[in-house]
Amino acid sequence: MVVTVMVLLPVVFLLWQAGHAGWGTIWPLIFRTLTWTLLLNTIELGVIVTVCSAVVGVGSAWLIERTNLPLRRFWRAVVVLPLAIPDFVIGYTWLSLTPAVHGLFGASLVMTLGLYPLIYLPVAAALRRVDTSLYEVARSLGLGRFRALLGAVLPQIRAALLGGCLMVLLGLLAEYGAFEILRFQTFTTEIFTEFNLGINPAAASALSLVLVVLSLLVIGTEMMLTRSVAMRAGRPAGGVRRYRLGWGAVPSLLFMAVLVGLGVGVPASTLVYWLTQPSDLVGVAPIPLLGAAGYTLLYSFLAAVLATVAAFPVAYLAARHPGRLSRLLERLGYLVQGLPGLVIALSLVFFAVRLAYPLYQSPTLLVIAYAVMFFPMALISLRASLVQLPRRFFDTARSLGCSPMSALLRVTIPLAAPGIAASVALVFLSAVTELTATLLLVPTGVQTLATAFWAYQSQVSYATASRYASLIVVIAVVPGVFLSRWLDPSRSSARGTVVRGLIRRVTRGGRL
Repeated sequence: MVVTVMVLLPVVFLLWQAGHAGWGTIWPLIFRTLTWTLLLNTIELGVIVTVCSAVVGVGSAWLIERTNLPLRRFWRAVVVLPLAIPDFVIGYTWLSLTPAVHGLFGASLVMTLGLYPLIYLPVAAALRRVDTSLYEVARSLGLGRFRALLGAVLPQIRAALLGGCLMVLLGLLAEYGAFEILRFQTFTTEIFTEFNLGINPAAASALSLVLVVLSLLVIGTEMMLTRSVAMRAGRPAGGVRRYRLGWGAVPSLLFMAVLVGLGVGVPASTLVYWLTQPSDLVGVAPIPLLGAAGYTLLYSFLAAVLATVAAFPVAYLAARHPGRLSRLLERLGYLVQGLPGLVIALSLVFFAVRLAYPLYQSPTLLVIAYAVMFFPMALISLRASLVQLPRRFFDTARSLGCSPMSALLRVTIPLAAPGIAASVALVFLSAVTELTATLLLVPTGVQTLATAFWAYQSQVSYATASRYASLIVVIAVVPGVFLSRWLDPSRSSARGTVVRGLIRRVTRGGRL
């Protein structure tokens, strides 16, 4: 409960800001013409990016997990690499390549290429467990591959698909850097302008409240759809088979090559090009690259550990004691995913100044901000890991004399270690690539890789900015590769051996 309250501090801050300004002032600001323009932009972008990401994510997952696609392990590794490239870096590389990539088209292209792995990952995991016999029956009844896929397979992966779409939509609502670079106006860009420049804090609060409402609508819709899917979904009968592509192998390979080329090849090659160019700084002292990297690594790692520790109780409650309260706490934890980093940062500054002034302008506040922002990432990873653990292991340890806490520490946590490691890796990756909150909360005299990149990119110093962007990508690739390798099903046998060894230790040794 305490963790959930901490995560909801940004919402409390917005309500206080609105009350301080007066609701008579806030309501006209909410219903002004600009709000409707931003709402239309957000809806258009949300529909385009979510649909395109779903098509790309499901299509690539099906080809990799359920067909004899050539070079399958290579595609499985590289298809998730866009997670290691910040959206603002993807936007920067595309815009520096051609000015034509801007506005709605540019934002849709960049965000689809950056966010589709959020759908690919859960769908790929779900496809490894689906009952493929239903697909075979549909094909035997004369249905084509596409119709059989929609009718027999899609219902079995719908929950994973909806969860991925939820993360894509919430990520869109919170994104700032890519939209600012591509000159596409959304709630986040306008909120940043109003808050950061001090033009109209009341208007910024009003727009932020609209964003909170949109996030609640997205989460509520996902909850209803997921519940209806869970009520109608049956238990798969098993059966795993890869289908031959035949002549379809050529267009399938072309699809994967274009996808990886646009999502990874273009950003990587553009960064390499700018790295080969001479420095374009004139009369400006460079920011130490290694110093910025050191601060980035330190703050991101501490935030990853903090977010994982904070999310574990909520994930454990949701996985082991499902109910209305645990479901509510879990979904409230996701709410912060749709808020701009600026709002989260300002809320923490607000409470630090009033309740814990020593935290103001300290690295601790930035680490806390990262942990709050990426709490949902940790929660998703931990819950997915805990749900897959049979409860009988915990019950066996209890029957052998372990206390609940001892059984948790010696059985549940070791078995959930892969999910815990994935949580740390995912939050670390996200914190390394975070920009908006860092711009506001980074201590005076300190620069991270993201803030240094932004400083030079804002001056159109693309060659210098590329040094920092490239190092961000190099650092982020490490947890990205770890996540993709751990999700590789060929490693499941090794993980099973570890689990069985731990269970033998419990059952043979009596007390742990």
